[in-house]
Amino acid sequence: MSMINIAERHKFILDKLAEKGYVNVVDLCKELDVSGVTIRKDLKLLEDKALLFRSHGGATVNNPYTNDKPVNEKEKLHSEEKNNIGLAAAALIAPNDAIIIASGTSVLALAKNIHPKGHLTVITGALNVALELIRIPDVEVIQLGGQLRTSSSSVTGPYAEKILEDFSCSKLFLGVDGIDLEFGLTTSNIGEAHLNQKMIATVQKIIVLVDSSKFGKRGFGRICGLEDVDEVITDTGISPHLVKAMEDMGIKVTIV
Repeated sequence: MSMINIAERHKFILDKLAEKGYVNVVDLCKELDVSGVTIRKDLKLLEDKALLFRSHGGATVNNPYTNDKPVNEKEKLHSEEKNNIGLAAAALIAPNDAIIIASGTSVLALAKNIHPKGHLTVITGALNVALELIRIPDVEVIQLGGQLRTSSSSVTGPYAEKILEDFSCSKLFLGVDGIDLEFGLTTSNIGEAHLNQKMIATVQKIIVLVDSSKFGKRGFGRICGLEDVDEVITDTGISPHLVKAMEDMGIKVTIV
């Protein structure tokens, strides 16, 4: 039986969180020699004191649930990181490629950094992405139609989903509101999640553009599991254990 009292356990948990940003119930049980029931009670008490956020199988220092913020607000967050991510993503576009660009500020950064070699065809539901690309010679833009979401400057709905059945593209560049090792990729809008699922069915390769602040968070609408993802491009703020976990799943992780 463990001789560590409740105050010592709580200090141990909080110290681990400060170090790694995330704790796992199973690991804590082993390290503290207590039951899962005890650890879950500890995490509940610490969450009640607003010292952490519980998640499936553990706890994190960051609120795991995302809100649907307007795109002009999102653009101001982590702008340098997003620009670097966009640059790295643009380098993956091949001559005479046909790609899909979803919605979000990270993929908008991609659009701003595209300088195609040869002809490039882009399918997108994001108006701000389309407006960036129509200025570039040799880029043919196919704009999806549907219900316009003013918060993201993008469309959703059955009209946008239906037209995707007529295309086959090499890559999808996907932005997300949350990326969780267990729950997968999420967005704050269920209609957008459904459209992203149709995009995934249309491409050969899925490339996720996500700044490190989105890891460990969940939006309302689930897009897919991480097992469907081919590559993740993110910034240096990502923790090494997340990188290893994704690489162990066969995902290429590019850090910029």
